[in-house]
Amino acid sequence: MPELPEVETIARAIKPELVGRTIVSADLNWTRTLATPSVREFREQVIGQKVVDVTRRAKYLDIVLKDYHLLIHLRMSGDIIIRTHTDAPEKHDRLILKLSNKKYLAFNDTRKFGRVWLVKDSSAVLSKLGPEPLERGFTPQWLYENLRKRKRQLKPLLLDQSFLSGLGNIYTDEALHMAKLHPLGLSNDISAKQAEALYEAIRSVLKEGIRRNGASIDWVYRGGSYQNYFRVYDCEGKPCPVCGTEIQKLVVGQRGTHICPACQRLR
Repeated sequence: MPELPEVETIARAIKPELVGRTIVSADLNWTRTLATPSVREFREQVIGQKVVDVTRRAKYLDIVLKDYHLLIHLRMSGDIIIRTHTDAPEKHDRLILKLSNKKYLAFNDTRKFGRVWLVKDSSAVLSKLGPEPLERGFTPQWLYENLRKRKRQLKPLLLDQSFLSGLGNIYTDEALHMAKLHPLGLSNDISAKQAEALYEAIRSVLKEGIRRNGASIDWVYRGGSYQNYFRVYDCEGKPCPVCGTEIQKLVVGQRGTHICPACQRLR
């Protein structure tokens, strides 16, 4: 699933192609891709809308229209592709928006888990998200206080989008390793020093992910190179880059998880 750096990369890539263009037609090839409104209302509302901006909130793309927000969550296999009018649609294109510059935006989603919302107010969809790690309001003190308020394993809590938004499996594993914290450690046991280390690690891995245009680890997202710099994620059996101990894989909260058993001791 694309995480914050991958979605940020996609937003930056498609923005120049979309801003200033008008949507002239809309085709839905899988109606359940659309979370809201109805298919009829979607077509009525989106056609004729001019794109004024393309932004991101956590793992959501926000294509800002003159009167609406077109929100897209890529989920497991979604991708956004800009094609020319001479390009043939592909088998897994779920939504096609033709633009006034004779190009079109295609939401391609093999597994059909992705969702699209067309809303007047983006908070109708995004209001339950927690703060983002790269926002000003995310501080070491905030992280320390909010970790201590809860008694949960660190990794599942960091993956909880209502607690902290934008992290997924990759960047959580990478950050926990950098901070030398075990994913099964309890949040209410964390010290102020450990919380600060985790704060710095989360921001560091996300910034590095963005700098390298995200990670390309499956058939969907192919634009980045961060996978070449993984510390522990998908590195089972390889030596830890810090101490040389063999990286292990375990399951935490039903998610495959990678750790260095020497650097990340469970206390």
